[in-house]
Amino acid sequence: MGLALTTPAGAGTRDISRDTLATDDGWAAADGGTTGGSTADDAHVFTVRTRSELVRALDGGSATPKIIRIAGTVDANTTDDGDRLDCDDYATGGYDLDAYLAAYDPRTWGSAKPSGPQEQARQASAAKQAERVELAVGSNTTIVGLKGAVLKGASLQLRGADNVIVRNLELRDAYDCFPVWQPNTGGLGDWKTAYDNIWVRGAGHVWIDHVTLSDKGHLDEDEPTYFGRNFLRHDGLLDITNASDLVTVSWSRFADHDKAILIGNGDTATGDRGKLRVTLHHNQFENVVQRAPRVRFGQVHLYNNRYVVPADAHDYRYSVGVSTESAVYAENNAFTTPGHVEAADLVKSWNGTALHQTGTLFNGYPVDLLAIYNAYNSASERDLTADVGWTPTLHQKIDSAERADREVARGAGAGRIR
Repeated sequence: MGLALTTPAGAGTRDISRDTLATDDGWAAADGGTTGGSTADDAHVFTVRTRSELVRALDGGSATPKIIRIAGTVDANTTDDGDRLDCDDYATGGYDLDAYLAAYDPRTWGSAKPSGPQEQARQASAAKQAERVELAVGSNTTIVGLKGAVLKGASLQLRGADNVIVRNLELRDAYDCFPVWQPNTGGLGDWKTAYDNIWVRGAGHVWIDHVTLSDKGHLDEDEPTYFGRNFLRHDGLLDITNASDLVTVSWSRFADHDKAILIGNGDTATGDRGKLRVTLHHNQFENVVQRAPRVRFGQVHLYNNRYVVPADAHDYRYSVGVSTESAVYAENNAFTTPGHVEAADLVKSWNGTALHQTGTLFNGYPVDLLAIYNAYNSASERDLTADVGWTPTLHQKIDSAERADREVARGAGAGRIR
């Protein structure tokens, strides 16, 4: 470990691994800013090519300043010797999917929470996989991808960490081998999965930039249906929960997924009040069904983002979710959708009351999302107000939605730092 850098960590010849967040770049720039591992000494600068090397560099989530450069494809579902692991390798205690489905079929099991031997075996099997794919990221850490770097099958866990940077990295397919059946979810029951590609939990001062997050390799839409519900294998692409605060997510690409970004994970999590301050700018949401983002409690600045709903996306639900005590300030975002998705579909409210929006572009035309939402949804949901109680001050230049649409299309995602 501590290998010398032989390939630049960013575009051209510039080494981005010691970059820090600009002093005006969103909420993560507040209260001292975000510097990650930029002060790391040479002994704590690592280039990693395998899961075992990555785990050693992360050092159990220690707070020692460190820079971790990922080279090539690092697969979390591998042994310390580099052998590939599949779901059968994690299964233990007699877990068997066919037996699980037979045991908890709602027609015979009913609506009770699963319990008994197969559920116990599922939990034990899930714990084995979690030990392998959940990777703790500590405070004062910078993780950057070298050219073409991919982190596959992993869930980066920023739990209680402060001052973390993740840049220029593709994270894909945080695949859960052992989803749990929840009979009472959504009225009809649903499958719940365990892993987000990145989970920011009780963390602060986090900058996520030029990353690409997707289910590439195992799309949920290709999974079978059990108990009348899609057998989901993935949770969120990025979750920001448990009173996390001061987060900037910029120039990143969220693609081919159901639930993209959750900010605040519960209507009763009142400890989130005054926290969950997040800036999302110059990100692309492409073929995302929902949660781009969904917000509870937080003050979220959403500007210059690009949304693309493909023509065949018949399961699209919404983009911006306004939930309990959220305060979303949206500026100059661009939406491109097929004919069956209308402007009124872009926003959804659950107990939320506030959405400030200006400069929205919908299929090339300016629209007032707030007015459209209130006009089309007033019969079933209460009106939203433009008074969100705050005005963003920490941000860089805000372009027109038209210009942002072009710039984000060619500049967002891993490998596109200029």
